[in-house]
Amino acid sequence: MRQSVITAAALLLAWPINAAAEPRPELQKFRFHEDYRFLRTFSGAPDPFDPIKYVPLDDSGSSSLSFGGSIRERYEYTGNPLFGDDPQDEDGVWLQRANLHGDLYIGRNLRFFGEFSSALSEGRAGGPSPVDENELDVQNAFADISFPVDRVNSFTLRAGRQELQFGTGRLVDVREGANVRRTFDGVRGLVEVANWDLDLLAVRPRRDENGIFDDRTNRDEVLWGVYAAGEPQLLAASGLDLYYLGFRDDRGSFVQAVEDETRHSIGARLSGNRQGWDWNLEAAYQFGTFGDGDIAAWTAASDTGFKFDETLFQPRIGLRANIASGDEDPADDELQTFNPLYPRGNYFSQAAVLGPRNFFNLNPHLNFQITEEFALNTDANFYWRLEKKDGVYSPSGQIIRGPGQSDARYVATGVSVEATWAPLRNVDFTAIYTHLAPGAFIEETGASESVDFIELTARFRF
Repeated sequence: MRQSVITAAALLLAWPINAAAEPRPELQKFRFHEDYRFLRTFSGAPDPFDPIKYVPLDDSGSSSLSFGGSIRERYEYTGNPLFGDDPQDEDGVWLQRANLHGDLYIGRNLRFFGEFSSALSEGRAGGPSPVDENELDVQNAFADISFPVDRVNSFTLRAGRQELQFGTGRLVDVREGANVRRTFDGVRGLVEVANWDLDLLAVRPRRDENGIFDDRTNRDEVLWGVYAAGEPQLLAASGLDLYYLGFRDDRGSFVQAVEDETRHSIGARLSGNRQGWDWNLEAAYQFGTFGDGDIAAWTAASDTGFKFDETLFQPRIGLRANIASGDEDPADDELQTFNPLYPRGNYFSQAAVLGPRNFFNLNPHLNFQITEEFALNTDANFYWRLEKKDGVYSPSGQIIRGPGQSDARYVATGVSVEATWAPLRNVDFTAIYTHLAPGAFIEETGASESVDFIELTARFRF
């Protein structure tokens, strides 16, 4: 297939890279977080891509260009999509995502970053979904103007199209698992002061179309607020995130109705690790208006674990426990359903079936680092709905099942196995299997087939 030919060429090009070379900074999920100006004085082993990773434009090297890109090939097969409600793909779906970016620094205070993305798909029954295909468009295109506050701290004004993620992506995430990553248009102010990084933003999401350079700003939605991340000295071995996020959607959709939605989220996240233990705890409260009614919603999420560093395969055992409010009565004007805004698509598993609204779940998991390059992760997910008069939602907020006449809470049981192999710094492979068995609520409200999901992914970055 056309995707496979391109991937094979990319992997062959990458293979000669010396995996034993002196360690370099890791490749980042957001490529604009990489800064290759370190190559001005780098004395380690060369990389074949160094000539395009750092191109000086003046004698001092303060102005420079950098180029990079990636290609990801993915095969997915889902047996009984959405418990049998969605059409069955005959032979699975082939997905390809290719990116090419350029990074221009002009002196110390001005920067331009641009990135093109192409997402293609084949095999989806009924045609590609909105997150499957976007033939060619601009993924990132922003300018930074930086102002030093003092010798340590700075302020950067960023304007244009840009990807976002806050914390671990529970409320705002780039949606890496999908073939089409999420991005926004707008303005941000990035402030470094003392032990804090502040992010002030006013943005709108991109409205994805599947053609060539036909995306546009989604005028139905807007996101604004401030996100602060720091390491207060009073919290030993812990980081603290504090945030306010405002959100408006002209077409907010819930079991209750489709109405104008204005929502304000106030939250905090505590994360860290010490003596083998690690923790990631987050809580948020939401208020605002939905049509003529008021919003009062909340969530609490946790991921705690212990890693046996001195044991064979360095196992980590952990437990995620999460809860989010649901609507108590769809017949009145008030709305209690939590809105995760722009969350990870794979919030509970790579199958991306269930979303974090009106639910509570327990998610034990066990991870192994078999070798430096190979990791194996396993988990189970037990998922309930919280309020019986509210339904079950997808990660994107679509209503999977309304409450119907069912009094059952239990929605589904999921088990997943994920293997990741990264033989080279810029090449990795992933294999995932997820089985999702319907619970009483699904069985009582419609199709109730078990979902089986298989994913095979190869990725090359430079």
